[in-house]
Amino acid sequence: MFVLQRMASTTGLLLHPPLVRPISPNVSTPRFFLAVATQFAGNRDKSLFHRKKANGFSTSIAVATDSSAPSIPTQNEDLVDTHKEESEKIVLPTNESSEKLLRIRHSCAHVMAMAVQKLFPDAKVTIGPWIENGFYYDFDMEPLGDKDLKKIKKEMERIISRNLPLVREEVSRDEAQRRIEAINEPYKMEILESIKEDPITIFHIGNEWWDLCAGPHVESTGKINKRAVELETVAGAYWRGDEKNPMLQRIYGTAWETEEQLKAYLHFKEEAKRRDHRRLGKDLDLFSIQDDAGGGLVFWHPKGAVVRSIIEDLWKKLHRERGYDLLYTPHVAKAALWKTSGHSDFYSENMYNQMDVEDELYQLRPMNCPYHILFYKRRLTSYQDFPIRVAELGTVYRYELSGSLHGLFRVRGFTQDDAHIFCLDDQIKDEIRGVLDLTEELLLQFGFNKFEVNLSTRPPKSVGNDEIWEKATCALKDALSDKGWGYQIDEGGGAFYGPKIDIKIEDALGRKWQCSTIQVDFNLPQRFDITYVNSNSEKKRPIMIHRAVLGSLERFFGILIENYAGDFPLWLSPIQVRVLPVTDAQLPYCKEVTEKLRAIGVRAEVCQGERLPKLIRNAETQKIPLMAVVGAKEVETRTVTVRSRFGGEIGTITVDDFAGRIKFASENRTPF
Repeated sequence: MFVLQRMASTTGLLLHPPLVRPISPNVSTPRFFLAVATQFAGNRDKSLFHRKKANGFSTSIAVATDSSAPSIPTQNEDLVDTHKEESEKIVLPTNESSEKLLRIRHSCAHVMAMAVQKLFPDAKVTIGPWIENGFYYDFDMEPLGDKDLKKIKKEMERIISRNLPLVREEVSRDEAQRRIEAINEPYKMEILESIKEDPITIFHIGNEWWDLCAGPHVESTGKINKRAVELETVAGAYWRGDEKNPMLQRIYGTAWETEEQLKAYLHFKEEAKRRDHRRLGKDLDLFSIQDDAGGGLVFWHPKGAVVRSIIEDLWKKLHRERGYDLLYTPHVAKAALWKTSGHSDFYSENMYNQMDVEDELYQLRPMNCPYHILFYKRRLTSYQDFPIRVAELGTVYRYELSGSLHGLFRVRGFTQDDAHIFCLDDQIKDEIRGVLDLTEELLLQFGFNKFEVNLSTRPPKSVGNDEIWEKATCALKDALSDKGWGYQIDEGGGAFYGPKIDIKIEDALGRKWQCSTIQVDFNLPQRFDITYVNSNSEKKRPIMIHRAVLGSLERFFGILIENYAGDFPLWLSPIQVRVLPVTDAQLPYCKEVTEKLRAIGVRAEVCQGERLPKLIRNAETQKIPLMAVVGAKEVETRTVTVRSRFGGEIGTITVDDFAGRIKFASENRTPF
């Protein structure tokens, strides 16, 4: 992780929300957590998150680093010094940094399973692993509710208080089978059949309960701090993740080493909940997913569409400046195209069914790549034409199970900021460097200045010869070195058709999101037999580079909503100004002011029908950055009294001055 530049909105949390919902695609697990437990027990006003008077949401918090974590730059020292008197530093370890925590969480899963079967004797157990922020266990049983969770938690506390030993035992496969049959646990029998090693390992809690398990665990239940354990939620989960199998009850829990760590985690969880893009999307009228249309299909409402338009316009501008040609291509194609590309063979489970059109099969596109290749193939290409860069905001459709859909983060139809570069072998480095520069420039516009970069190399099974793999991998490394970006190597983690760079951004809560990908491809040029004519008039195969910066507009919008907690900066806010009359007598002038602002591109609206205090409160609730209050005096002097959501009352200024300051702030991405 590295910081590109120092920004006012720097924050220090590196926690991730609990697994109480379908996991968002490509959201990484932080390697370690940083958290601050506030002294809210004695003073509720000493909040963890300190609001700044800036045109955007920012936070300042004290942080502490985990010395055993990978080397990652620490936060701004000024932030640590500013608030160290208000906040108590607490390090939240991870499963990777603390074996003790891992043992606690794994043992908690077993204790919970024992508690469930004590309270619900007919419940059948399946699996119960530790996970990022805690643990879970799946049960085949009747649906559970909140009251049931409270009963289970109390029973867990009793088991912990008894300080029962956790004892490891090794038995033969036949003995394990006999014991499983004796207690009638069919899922355990299936698990036993999947275990290839002998002997079979069993862990006992006292002499009362046991489970197939390789460990590790704490020595006894008393090693678990019962005040640092919490049951969070119940969710449905198919056995083995297969919708054809029975639906199980999955109970999620979190466990920490100390009560203070749990409090810090729960506090962070509440903040993440406050920023949930699904709730904010509804409250701010940004987007919706309509049941009548179908799950995973996004409706962009007018306000959300404004933000999307700003993102698209900026994206197009930067791409044109960097030599990309923009394309628009069809949403469907003949099924034969997807056969040629290999998607029908290797990606069919993510594709929608084929449709018959005049006795020919067509299919919705899951990717844009084949279309860009067809564009390349439309004419003969010379080596002198390279590099060729094409880009498209292309909507694709991918089948997702209804249970995996999640707001804007997991949908069935979405728009990728897709681009492909066709180039020569010796141009790979410069083209990759150009993509890195574009990625930095675009993401910085939205306030993302902390990146984690991973370079994935050749896997055991791959296409392409050793020489081209070595050349491409070295080009990626050289481009990253030229850029001055640190990176981690994922040995063997590349796709079978080429090495790649993945870039994760860090949001205001420290969560890492996979957005940008740069992928060298040796496969599709071969499958589509694309060529160029070299200086000797010979046909050769070009290099193809896939790349996306934002990932998809839907998902990136969701990240933006949560990053800003819906408080978009002035330049990005769907409504920049709300003009508020003191009485209806000022309405004509309010409309005149609004029209003048709109004429220069300011997004303004008039709001009326309530008393002024209510109008101001409504604007605050809707997170409008600026309010222009108009009374009789303002009409007489041809002015407005400006109130900022973040800075309070600014004063009375002329409409021209007001408009000019908004325009300047928007164009320069600065506060008003």
